[in-house]
Amino acid sequence: MISHAFVRLIKNHYQDLEISRVLTRRKLDTLSSFPLANALTNSLDDLVENSDIIVECSGNVFHGTEVIEHAFEANLPVVTVNAELQVTTGSYLASKGFMTEAEGDQPGSLAALHEDALQMGFKPLVFGNMKGFLNLDPSPEDMAYWAKRQGLSIDQTTSFTDGTKVQIEQVIVGNGLGATITRQGLEGLASTNLNDSASILGMMADRMGQPIVDYVMPSGYPAGGVFIVCRHDEEQAPAIEYFKLGPGPYYVLTRPFHLCSLEVGKTVRRVLAGGDILLNNSTSPTLGVAAIAKKPMKAGTMIDRGIGGFQFRGEAVKLTDNFNYVPIGLLSKSILKRAVEPGQLITFDDVDLLPSRALDIVIQQRDAFFGSVPTFSWNPQALRHAVAS
Repeated sequence: MISHAFVRLIKNHYQDLEISRVLTRRKLDTLSSFPLANALTNSLDDLVENSDIIVECSGNVFHGTEVIEHAFEANLPVVTVNAELQVTTGSYLASKGFMTEAEGDQPGSLAALHEDALQMGFKPLVFGNMKGFLNLDPSPEDMAYWAKRQGLSIDQTTSFTDGTKVQIEQVIVGNGLGATITRQGLEGLASTNLNDSASILGMMADRMGQPIVDYVMPSGYPAGGVFIVCRHDEEQAPAIEYFKLGPGPYYVLTRPFHLCSLEVGKTVRRVLAGGDILLNNSTSPTLGVAAIAKKPMKAGTMIDRGIGGFQFRGEAVKLTDNFNYVPIGLLSKSILKRAVEPGQLITFDDVDLLPSRALDIVIQQRDAFFGSVPTFSWNPQALRHAVAS
């Protein structure tokens, strides 16, 4: 969906830009309906050789990591619409080349609102997301129904519904903008009044002495936007109240929309004009997204996918408290080494992971941050057994 809409946007409304290549892993003869079919390629080399900037929007951690590393080898800047990648391998990649998340999805929208807030003299305390619905353990049948109705994949719909996506989004914001979390999994306040909920979160941030990331569940007002809770100079309070932001001390700046692919072009132009990074996972992250079991599972259970699957959901965690956690973005075609219970946080001791460049990067990051590498093993016999069964 992102690539189709972005290509249409550039083709129809950006006369100064051209889509030269679109990398796909699908067979080219099955994509005749793509809005710019003659630009399609299966060759990563072809993509890089014919591009000045790469927009990575696959939503896939493993594929996206390989694409970005290849782009950096050619000294190309990269704009991502892939928060899943950012919170998994993004900090390593950010140290190797120019990479920024795009405006349009919630993290980029919050980063843009943050820039506006700073220019107006506000001091951000809370970076907030507004989420309309949450079901921590949705059924496959419900997800298939809603995926078809919304024109999305089942895994996308599931990651939105079980909260994994909002956890991922808020972690990249926290790492990129220097904020933390009040607790594992965030607060997720039920909210009938944004100003009241924002003030509660603002007080939490004040008590912690550091900005925080979180989200609210609106009832009675629209969801889907982002907000920042701020303070300002006391002498500005009369003017700010006159400007209809209330008496303070907590002021709420809102952006009631995020238009995904329709806004990515703004970040592309920013980069091509020599602008700096809007947002990435930083080279020194403090937060990650762990995998939490949704149900009891036996040793030997095959894990098809972490993000958007029916076995796990993601929760924001502090890295210092969870040295050995497995980033949920790494869980793909893996095998449980031992039984797990609902609500259990998955560690490297619990699972056999497929070898991948993304896994290598995560381990390298752990070694750099903590000085030692988690102990885990790869058992291909276990994987073959699970696939056969």
